[in-house]
Amino acid sequence: MKQSIQNIDPARPGPADTRQGSRMPLAVYVLALGIFTQGTSEFMLSGLLPGMADDLGVSIPDAGLLISAFAIGMVVGAPLLAVATLSWPRRTALVGLQAVFIAGHVVGALAPGYAVLFVTRVVSALAYAGFWGVAVATAVALVPSAAKSKAVALVAGGLTMATIVGVPAGTVLSQSSSWRAAFWAVAAATAVSLAATAFAIPAGGGEGEEPRSVRAELRGMARPQLWLSYAITAFAFGAVIVTFSYLAPFLTDESGLGEGGVPAVLALFGAGGMLGLIIGGRTAQSHAVGTLAVGLGALAVVSAALALTAHTTLVVVIGLTFLLGLAGYVTNPALQSRVFTLAPDAPTLVGATNTAAFNVGNTLAPMLGGLTIGAGYGYTSVAWLGAGLAALGCVGALWAARLERTARRQAARTSQTGADAGFEKMFQNV
Repeated sequence: MKQSIQNIDPARPGPADTRQGSRMPLAVYVLALGIFTQGTSEFMLSGLLPGMADDLGVSIPDAGLLISAFAIGMVVGAPLLAVATLSWPRRTALVGLQAVFIAGHVVGALAPGYAVLFVTRVVSALAYAGFWGVAVATAVALVPSAAKSKAVALVAGGLTMATIVGVPAGTVLSQSSSWRAAFWAVAAATAVSLAATAFAIPAGGGEGEEPRSVRAELRGMARPQLWLSYAITAFAFGAVIVTFSYLAPFLTDESGLGEGGVPAVLALFGAGGMLGLIIGGRTAQSHAVGTLAVGLGALAVVSAALALTAHTTLVVVIGLTFLLGLAGYVTNPALQSRVFTLAPDAPTLVGATNTAAFNVGNTLAPMLGGLTIGAGYGYTSVAWLGAGLAALGCVGALWAARLERTARRQAARTSQTGADAGFEKMFQNV
Protein backbone atom coordinates (compact mmCIF):
# COMPACT_ATOMS: atom_id res chain seq x y z
CA MET A 1 0.00 0.00 0.00
CA LYS A 2 1.37 3.42 -0.94
CA GLN A 3 0.20 5.09 2.24
CA SER A 4 0.45 3.18 5.51
CA ILE A 5 -2.45 3.45 7.91
CA GLN A 6 -1.18 5.64 10.71
CA ASN A 7 -4.27 5.69 12.86
CA ILE A 8 -7.70 4.24 12.27
CA ASP A 9 -9.25 6.78 14.64
CA PRO A 10 -7.49 10.10 13.95
CA ALA A 11 -8.29 12.88 16.36
CA ARG A 12 -8.21 15.69 13.85
CA PRO A 13 -8.98 14.71 10.26
CA GLY A 14 -8.03 17.21 7.60
CA PRO A 15 -10.58 19.06 5.47
CA ALA A 16 -10.14 16.72 2.53
CA ASP A 17 -10.54 13.65 4.71
CA THR A 18 -13.72 15.03 6.25
CA ARG A 19 -15.22 15.83 2.90
CA GLN A 20 -14.36 12.46 1.34
CA GLY A 21 -15.17 10.49 4.50
CA SER A 22 -18.74 11.74 4.57
CA ARG A 23 -19.69 9.41 1.73
CA MET A 24 -18.78 5.73 1.64
CA PRO A 25 -17.78 4.14 -1.69
CA LEU A 26 -20.26 1.62 -3.10
CA ALA A 27 -17.57 -1.05 -2.71
CA VAL A 28 -17.71 -0.79 1.11
CA TYR A 29 -21.46 -1.50 1.08
CA VAL A 30 -20.85 -4.45 -1.24
CA LEU A 31 -18.30 -5.84 1.20
CA ALA A 32 -20.87 -5.48 3.98
CA LEU A 33 -23.33 -7.41 1.77
CA GLY A 34 -20.78 -10.21 1.45
CA ILE A 35 -20.42 -10.37 5.23
CA PHE A 36 -24.21 -10.35 5.57
CA THR A 37 -24.82 -13.30 3.23
CA GLN A 38 -22.02 -15.43 4.66
CA GLY A 39 -22.59 -14.29 8.24
CA THR A 40 -26.17 -15.52 7.99
CA SER A 41 -24.76 -19.01 7.63
CA GLU A 42 -22.45 -18.48 10.58
CA PHE A 43 -25.31 -17.78 12.97
CA MET A 44 -28.44 -19.28 11.45
CA LEU A 45 -27.83 -22.72 12.96
CA SER A 46 -29.03 -21.36 16.31
CA GLY A 47 -32.56 -21.42 14.88
CA LEU A 48 -32.07 -24.60 12.84
CA LEU A 49 -30.67 -26.93 15.52
CA PRO A 50 -33.91 -28.76 16.49
CA GLY A 51 -34.84 -29.56 12.87
CA MET A 52 -31.27 -30.49 11.93
CA ALA A 53 -30.94 -32.79 14.94
CA ASP A 54 -34.16 -34.62 14.02
CA ASP A 55 -33.27 -34.93 10.34
CA LEU A 56 -29.69 -36.09 10.93
CA GLY A 57 -30.54 -38.38 13.85
CA VAL A 58 -28.25 -36.68 16.38
CA SER A 59 -28.76 -34.86 19.68
CA ILE A 60 -29.08 -31.08 19.86
CA PRO A 61 -25.64 -30.75 21.57
CA ASP A 62 -24.12 -32.81 18.72
CA ALA A 63 -25.88 -30.62 16.17
CA GLY A 64 -24.49 -27.64 18.08
CA LEU A 65 -20.99 -28.90 17.27
CA LEU A 66 -21.68 -27.86 13.68
CA ILE A 67 -21.47 -24.29 15.00
CA SER A 68 -18.09 -25.11 16.51
CA ALA A 69 -17.01 -26.76 13.24
CA PHE A 70 -17.67 -23.52 11.40
CA ALA A 71 -15.81 -21.59 14.07
CA ILE A 72 -12.82 -23.95 13.86
CA GLY A 73 -12.63 -23.25 10.14
CA MET A 74 -12.71 -19.52 10.89
CA VAL A 75 -9.92 -19.77 13.47
CA VAL A 76 -7.64 -21.69 11.12
CA GLY A 77 -8.70 -20.00 7.92
CA ALA A 78 -8.47 -16.32 8.88
CA PRO A 79 -4.69 -15.98 9.35
CA LEU A 80 -3.86 -18.84 6.97
CA LEU A 81 -5.79 -17.44 4.02
CA ALA A 82 -4.74 -13.88 4.84
CA VAL A 83 -1.15 -14.97 4.29
CA ALA A 84 -1.97 -17.21 1.31
CA THR A 85 -3.82 -14.44 -0.55
CA LEU A 86 -1.55 -11.56 0.48
CA SER A 87 0.00 -11.32 -2.99
CA TRP A 88 -3.34 -11.74 -4.83
CA PRO A 89 -5.31 -8.80 -6.19
CA ARG A 90 -7.97 -8.22 -3.54
CA ARG A 91 -10.91 -8.46 -5.95
CA THR A 92 -9.64 -11.85 -7.19
CA ALA A 93 -9.28 -13.11 -3.62
CA LEU A 94 -12.76 -11.90 -2.60
CA VAL A 95 -14.49 -13.46 -5.61
CA GLY A 96 -12.59 -16.74 -5.33
CA LEU A 97 -13.32 -17.13 -1.63
CA GLN A 98 -17.03 -16.50 -2.14
CA ALA A 99 -17.09 -19.13 -4.89
CA VAL A 100 -15.66 -21.72 -2.49
CA PHE A 101 -18.21 -20.69 0.14
CA ILE A 102 -21.08 -21.18 -2.32
CA ALA A 103 -19.79 -24.62 -3.31
CA GLY A 104 -19.59 -25.62 0.35
CA HIS A 105 -23.22 -24.70 0.90
CA VAL A 106 -24.44 -26.50 -2.19
CA VAL A 107 -22.73 -29.68 -0.99
CA GLY A 108 -24.02 -29.05 2.54
CA ALA A 109 -27.60 -28.72 1.30
CA LEU A 110 -27.22 -32.10 -0.44
CA ALA A 111 -25.32 -33.76 2.42
CA PRO A 112 -26.60 -37.30 3.13
CA GLY A 113 -25.47 -37.27 6.76
CA TYR A 114 -23.81 -35.52 9.66
CA ALA A 115 -20.17 -36.23 8.69
CA VAL A 116 -20.39 -34.68 5.23
CA LEU A 117 -22.22 -31.66 6.60
CA PHE A 118 -19.55 -31.23 9.29
CA VAL A 119 -16.81 -31.13 6.64
CA THR A 120 -18.69 -28.61 4.50
CA ARG A 121 -19.08 -26.34 7.51
CA VAL A 122 -15.32 -26.31 8.03
CA VAL A 123 -14.60 -25.67 4.32
CA SER A 124 -17.20 -22.89 4.11
CA ALA A 125 -15.77 -21.28 7.22
CA LEU A 126 -12.25 -21.34 5.78
CA ALA A 127 -13.49 -19.38 2.78
CA TYR A 128 -15.57 -16.99 4.88
CA ALA A 129 -12.62 -16.32 7.21
CA GLY A 130 -10.42 -15.42 4.27
CA PHE A 131 -13.15 -13.14 2.92
CA TRP A 132 -13.44 -11.37 6.30
CA GLY A 133 -9.73 -10.57 6.46
CA VAL A 134 -9.48 -9.35 2.87
CA ALA A 135 -12.78 -7.43 3.07
CA VAL A 136 -11.76 -5.40 6.12
CA ALA A 137 -8.32 -4.62 4.65
CA THR A 138 -9.97 -3.60 1.37
CA ALA A 139 -12.49 -1.34 3.10
CA VAL A 140 -9.71 0.37 5.04
CA ALA A 141 -7.72 0.90 1.83
CA LEU A 142 -10.67 2.37 -0.08
CA VAL A 143 -11.42 5.31 2.21
CA PRO A 144 -9.50 8.31 3.60
CA SER A 145 -8.11 8.24 7.13
CA ALA A 146 -11.10 10.01 8.69
CA ALA A 147 -13.48 7.34 7.42
CA LYS A 148 -11.53 4.16 8.17
CA SER A 149 -13.22 3.44 11.51
CA LYS A 150 -16.63 4.05 9.95
CA ALA A 151 -15.79 1.74 7.04
CA VAL A 152 -14.75 -1.08 9.40
CA ALA A 153 -17.94 -0.62 11.44
CA LEU A 154 -20.03 -0.67 8.25
CA VAL A 155 -18.49 -3.92 7.01
CA ALA A 156 -18.90 -5.49 10.47
CA GLY A 157 -22.49 -4.21 10.47
CA GLY A 158 -23.23 -6.74 7.74
CA LEU A 159 -22.85 -9.42 10.40
CA THR A 160 -25.29 -7.66 12.71
CA MET A 161 -27.80 -7.39 9.87
CA ALA A 162 -27.37 -11.13 9.42
CA THR A 163 -28.65 -11.67 12.97
CA ILE A 164 -31.55 -9.25 12.46
CA VAL A 165 -32.70 -10.38 9.00
CA GLY A 166 -30.80 -13.46 7.87
CA VAL A 167 -31.05 -15.65 10.97
CA PRO A 168 -34.82 -15.17 11.54
CA ALA A 169 -35.45 -15.64 7.80
CA GLY A 170 -33.45 -18.86 7.86
CA THR A 171 -35.42 -20.06 10.89
CA VAL A 172 -38.74 -19.34 9.17
CA LEU A 173 -37.56 -21.09 6.01
CA SER A 174 -36.41 -24.08 8.03
CA GLN A 175 -39.72 -24.34 9.88
CA SER A 176 -41.80 -23.98 6.71
CA SER A 177 -39.63 -26.23 4.53
CA SER A 178 -36.39 -27.68 5.92
CA TRP A 179 -32.96 -26.64 7.11
CA ARG A 180 -31.64 -27.60 3.67
CA ALA A 181 -33.76 -24.85 2.11
CA ALA A 182 -31.97 -22.35 4.35
CA PHE A 183 -28.62 -23.59 3.02
CA TRP A 184 -29.83 -23.19 -0.59
CA ALA A 185 -30.98 -19.66 0.21
CA VAL A 186 -27.57 -18.71 1.62
CA ALA A 187 -25.84 -20.12 -1.47
CA ALA A 188 -28.11 -18.10 -3.76
CA ALA A 189 -27.70 -14.88 -1.78
CA THR A 190 -23.92 -15.29 -1.75
CA ALA A 191 -23.95 -15.77 -5.54
CA VAL A 192 -25.65 -12.37 -5.85
CA SER A 193 -23.02 -10.90 -3.52
CA LEU A 194 -20.23 -12.45 -5.62
CA ALA A 195 -21.56 -10.77 -8.76
CA ALA A 196 -21.75 -7.43 -6.93
CA THR A 197 -18.18 -7.88 -5.67
CA ALA A 198 -16.87 -8.52 -9.18
CA PHE A 199 -18.62 -5.36 -10.37
CA ALA A 200 -17.96 -2.91 -7.52
CA ILE A 201 -14.51 -3.70 -6.11
CA PRO A 202 -11.75 -1.84 -7.99
CA ALA A 203 -9.25 -4.02 -9.81
CA GLY A 204 -6.48 -2.71 -7.57
CA GLY A 205 -8.42 -3.10 -4.33
CA GLY A 206 -7.63 0.42 -3.13
CA GLU A 207 -4.62 2.75 -2.75
CA GLY A 208 -2.75 1.28 -5.70
CA GLU A 209 -2.38 -2.03 -3.89
CA GLU A 210 1.37 -2.41 -3.90
CA PRO A 211 2.69 -5.92 -3.03
CA ARG A 212 2.30 -6.59 0.67
CA SER A 213 5.01 -8.33 2.67
CA VAL A 214 4.21 -11.15 5.10
CA ARG A 215 7.39 -10.39 7.02
CA ALA A 216 6.50 -6.70 7.38
CA GLU A 217 3.00 -7.54 8.61
CA LEU A 218 4.34 -10.06 11.12
CA ARG A 219 6.74 -7.43 12.47
CA GLY A 220 3.84 -5.03 12.82
CA MET A 221 1.96 -7.51 15.02
CA ALA A 222 4.73 -7.86 17.63
CA ARG A 223 2.91 -5.75 20.22
CA PRO A 224 1.74 -7.19 23.60
CA GLN A 225 -1.29 -4.87 23.78
CA LEU A 226 -2.49 -6.31 20.46
CA TRP A 227 -2.52 -9.86 21.81
CA LEU A 228 -4.34 -8.76 24.96
CA SER A 229 -6.92 -7.21 22.64
CA TYR A 230 -7.28 -10.56 20.85
CA ALA A 231 -7.89 -12.29 24.19
CA ILE A 232 -10.58 -9.73 25.07
CA THR A 233 -12.17 -10.36 21.65
CA ALA A 234 -12.32 -14.11 22.29
CA PHE A 235 -13.92 -13.69 25.71
CA ALA A 236 -16.35 -11.01 24.51
CA PHE A 237 -17.68 -12.95 21.55
CA GLY A 238 -17.68 -16.26 23.36
CA ALA A 239 -19.78 -14.65 26.09
CA VAL A 240 -22.60 -13.73 23.73
CA ILE A 241 -22.41 -16.65 21.29
CA VAL A 242 -22.61 -19.34 23.98
CA THR A 243 -26.12 -18.15 24.87
CA PHE A 244 -27.14 -17.23 21.34
CA SER A 245 -26.14 -20.66 19.96
CA TYR A 246 -28.73 -22.39 22.16
CA LEU A 247 -31.22 -19.54 22.32
CA ALA A 248 -33.99 -21.36 20.39
CA PRO A 249 -34.15 -24.41 22.72
CA PHE A 250 -33.52 -22.10 25.70
CA LEU A 251 -36.65 -20.13 24.84
CA THR A 252 -38.83 -23.15 24.06
CA ASP A 253 -37.68 -25.63 26.71
CA GLU A 254 -36.85 -23.32 29.62
CA SER A 255 -39.15 -20.31 29.10
CA GLY A 256 -42.11 -21.97 27.37
CA LEU A 257 -42.07 -19.92 24.16
CA GLY A 258 -43.82 -21.59 21.21
CA GLU A 259 -41.68 -22.48 18.21
CA GLY A 260 -43.55 -19.98 16.07
CA GLY A 261 -42.33 -17.14 18.28
CA VAL A 262 -38.64 -18.05 18.03
CA PRO A 263 -37.90 -16.12 14.78
CA ALA A 264 -39.41 -12.94 16.24
CA VAL A 265 -37.31 -13.18 19.40
CA LEU A 266 -34.18 -13.90 17.34
CA ALA A 267 -34.97 -10.78 15.32
CA LEU A 268 -35.36 -8.84 18.58
CA PHE A 269 -31.91 -10.05 19.64
CA GLY A 270 -30.60 -8.79 16.31
CA ALA A 271 -32.33 -5.43 16.76
CA GLY A 272 -30.61 -5.10 20.13
CA GLY A 273 -27.36 -5.97 18.41
CA MET A 274 -27.86 -3.25 15.81
CA LEU A 275 -28.58 -0.67 18.50
CA GLY A 276 -25.48 -1.81 20.36
CA LEU A 277 -23.44 -1.48 17.18
CA ILE A 278 -24.68 2.09 16.67
CA ILE A 279 -23.91 3.07 20.27
CA GLY A 280 -20.56 1.33 20.24
CA GLY A 281 -19.64 2.90 16.92
CA ARG A 282 -20.06 6.34 18.48
CA THR A 283 -18.20 5.63 21.71
CA ALA A 284 -15.39 3.41 20.39
CA GLN A 285 -13.61 6.19 18.53
CA SER A 286 -12.75 8.21 21.63
CA HIS A 287 -13.32 5.67 24.44
CA ALA A 288 -12.47 2.26 22.98
CA VAL A 289 -11.28 0.55 26.18
CA GLY A 290 -14.03 2.16 28.25
CA THR A 291 -16.62 0.85 25.79
CA LEU A 292 -15.16 -2.64 26.18
CA ALA A 293 -15.17 -2.53 29.99
CA VAL A 294 -18.71 -1.17 30.33
CA GLY A 295 -20.12 -3.36 27.56
CA LEU A 296 -18.62 -6.57 28.95
CA GLY A 297 -19.74 -5.72 32.47
CA ALA A 298 -23.28 -5.18 31.19
CA LEU A 299 -23.14 -8.44 29.23
CA ALA A 300 -22.16 -10.35 32.38
CA VAL A 301 -25.10 -8.85 34.30
CA VAL A 302 -27.65 -9.47 31.51
CA SER A 303 -26.48 -13.07 30.99
CA ALA A 304 -26.78 -13.83 34.71
CA ALA A 305 -30.22 -12.20 34.82
CA LEU A 306 -31.33 -14.33 31.86
CA ALA A 307 -30.29 -17.50 33.69
CA LEU A 308 -32.05 -16.43 36.88
CA THR A 309 -35.34 -15.46 35.20
CA ALA A 310 -35.54 -18.26 32.60
CA HIS A 311 -38.46 -19.96 34.36
CA THR A 312 -40.34 -16.86 35.44
CA THR A 313 -42.10 -14.29 33.23
CA LEU A 314 -41.67 -14.79 29.49
CA VAL A 315 -41.89 -11.04 28.83
CA VAL A 316 -38.88 -10.49 31.09
CA VAL A 317 -36.90 -13.17 29.24
CA ILE A 318 -37.76 -11.60 25.88
CA GLY A 319 -36.70 -8.18 27.13
CA LEU A 320 -33.42 -9.60 28.42
CA THR A 321 -32.85 -11.23 25.03
CA PHE A 322 -32.99 -7.76 23.46
CA LEU A 323 -30.52 -6.47 26.05
CA LEU A 324 -28.30 -9.49 25.42
CA GLY A 325 -27.99 -8.44 21.79
CA LEU A 326 -27.33 -4.82 22.76
CA ALA A 327 -24.65 -5.63 25.34
CA GLY A 328 -23.17 -8.34 23.15
CA TYR A 329 -22.63 -6.06 20.15
CA VAL A 330 -21.89 -2.68 21.76
CA THR A 331 -18.26 -3.80 22.07
CA ASN A 332 -17.99 -4.91 18.44
CA PRO A 333 -16.81 -1.61 16.86
CA ALA A 334 -14.10 -1.21 19.52
CA LEU A 335 -12.99 -4.83 19.12
CA GLN A 336 -12.87 -4.47 15.33
CA SER A 337 -11.20 -1.07 14.98
CA ARG A 338 -8.87 -1.01 17.99
CA VAL A 339 -6.55 -3.68 16.56
CA PHE A 340 -5.89 -1.48 13.51
CA THR A 341 -4.90 1.34 15.85
CA LEU A 342 -2.56 -0.94 17.79
CA ALA A 343 -0.92 -2.36 14.64
CA PRO A 344 -1.43 0.11 11.77
CA ASP A 345 1.34 -1.38 9.65
CA ALA A 346 -0.21 -4.87 9.46
CA PRO A 347 -3.65 -4.10 7.95
CA THR A 348 -4.37 -7.52 6.43
CA LEU A 349 -2.98 -9.92 9.02
CA VAL A 350 -4.12 -7.93 12.06
CA GLY A 351 -7.74 -8.00 10.92
CA ALA A 352 -7.58 -11.66 9.95
CA THR A 353 -6.12 -12.63 13.33
CA ASN A 354 -8.85 -10.65 15.05
CA THR A 355 -11.38 -12.67 13.06
CA ALA A 356 -9.64 -15.80 14.34
CA ALA A 357 -9.89 -14.45 17.89
CA PHE A 358 -13.63 -13.89 17.47
CA ASN A 359 -13.94 -17.49 16.44
CA VAL A 360 -11.82 -18.90 19.23
CA GLY A 361 -14.72 -17.72 21.37
CA ASN A 362 -17.17 -18.97 18.78
CA THR A 363 -15.52 -22.42 18.86
CA LEU A 364 -14.92 -23.03 22.53
CA ALA A 365 -18.03 -21.39 24.00
CA PRO A 366 -20.65 -23.53 22.17
CA MET A 367 -18.55 -26.62 22.93
CA LEU A 368 -18.57 -25.75 26.63
CA GLY A 369 -22.30 -25.07 26.40
CA GLY A 370 -22.88 -28.46 24.81
CA LEU A 371 -20.91 -30.13 27.60
CA THR A 372 -22.93 -28.48 30.35
CA ILE A 373 -26.22 -29.30 28.61
CA GLY A 374 -25.10 -32.89 28.07
CA ALA A 375 -24.16 -33.13 31.75
CA GLY A 376 -27.76 -32.37 32.66
CA TYR A 377 -27.48 -28.75 33.78
CA GLY A 378 -30.05 -27.56 31.25
CA TYR A 379 -30.05 -24.65 28.85
CA THR A 380 -29.79 -22.05 31.63
CA SER A 381 -26.20 -23.23 32.13
CA VAL A 382 -25.16 -21.58 28.85
CA ALA A 383 -26.27 -18.18 30.16
CA TRP A 384 -24.17 -18.71 33.28
CA LEU A 385 -21.21 -19.57 31.07
CA GLY A 386 -21.82 -16.36 29.14
CA ALA A 387 -21.79 -14.35 32.36
CA GLY A 388 -18.47 -15.89 33.39
CA LEU A 389 -16.79 -15.31 30.02
CA ALA A 390 -18.00 -11.70 29.95
CA ALA A 391 -16.57 -11.12 33.43
CA LEU A 392 -13.19 -12.45 32.27
CA GLY A 393 -13.31 -10.17 29.25
CA CYS A 394 -14.12 -7.21 31.50
CA VAL A 395 -11.05 -7.97 33.60
CA GLY A 396 -8.98 -7.99 30.39
CA ALA A 397 -10.41 -4.62 29.36
CA LEU A 398 -9.57 -3.11 32.76
CA TRP A 399 -6.04 -4.48 32.40
CA ALA A 400 -5.77 -2.90 28.95
CA ALA A 401 -6.93 0.43 30.41
CA ARG A 402 -4.22 0.23 33.06
CA LEU A 403 -1.56 -0.50 30.43
CA GLU A 404 -2.75 2.47 28.38
CA ARG A 405 -2.56 4.79 31.39
CA THR A 406 0.96 3.54 32.16
CA ALA A 407 2.03 4.12 28.55
CA ARG A 408 0.61 7.66 28.59
CA ARG A 409 2.44 8.49 31.83
CA GLN A 410 5.71 7.16 30.43
CA ALA A 411 5.22 9.15 27.24
CA ALA A 412 4.49 12.28 29.28
CA ARG A 413 7.65 11.77 31.39
CA THR A 414 9.73 11.21 28.26
CA SER A 415 8.31 14.36 26.72
CA GLN A 416 8.97 16.37 29.88
CA THR A 417 12.52 15.02 30.12
CA GLY A 418 13.12 16.07 26.53
CA ALA A 419 11.70 19.53 27.20
CA ASP A 420 13.84 19.95 30.33
CA ALA A 421 16.94 18.92 28.40
CA GLY A 422 16.08 21.44 25.71
CA PHE A 423 15.71 24.28 28.22
CA GLU A 424 18.97 23.28 29.93
CA LYS A 425 20.84 23.34 26.62
CA MET A 426 19.28 26.70 25.74
CA PHE A 427 20.46 28.26 29.03
CA GLN A 428 23.91 26.73 28.62
CA ASN A 429 24.16 28.41 25.23
CA VAL A 430 23.14 31.73 26.82
